[in-house]
Amino acid sequence: MTIDIPFWETKSLDQMTTEEWESLCDGCGRCCLHKLRDEDDGSLHYTNVACRLLDTHTCRCIDYSGRHRKVQDCITLTAPMLETIDWLPPTCAYKRLSDGLPLPEWHPLITGNPDSVREAGASAGDRCVSERKAGNLEDYVVAWPALDPADEPAE
Repeated sequence: MTIDIPFWETKSLDQMTTEEWESLCDGCGRCCLHKLRDEDDGSLHYTNVACRLLDTHTCRCIDYSGRHRKVQDCITLTAPMLETIDWLPPTCAYKRLSDGLPLPEWHPLITGNPDSVREAGASAGDRCVSERKAGNLEDYVVAWPALDPADEPAE
């Protein structure tokens, strides 16, 4: 009898195929929210203002393949970048695997259900506003994008 071990438990991030790497994204949309860095102390502040290409309901990029042409500071996340990036949410699969942690129990690769992200409270869907509708980012500072939904206070 052969036991199938999931690829994320047998491969390092830099060994994964493009398809495997992309499947790690749970679609929460938190990485597409604007963040503010305090110039004085370097502290990071999350907002609930989304990139203009993020569908604020589904948390999917409306032009994923063309996002770099339309949003100059959009990044393509790579395994080496995970050593220096400090703004990914604590539930991010890339961050968790890079830190030697398991995927959250609600991750779609575990549940087989893409809605499990929303059901777990990890999605930015319907909790964010497009940058096209927002004004001053400082008026939209929130804590929840930096929290594990299991640790969030009840709203």
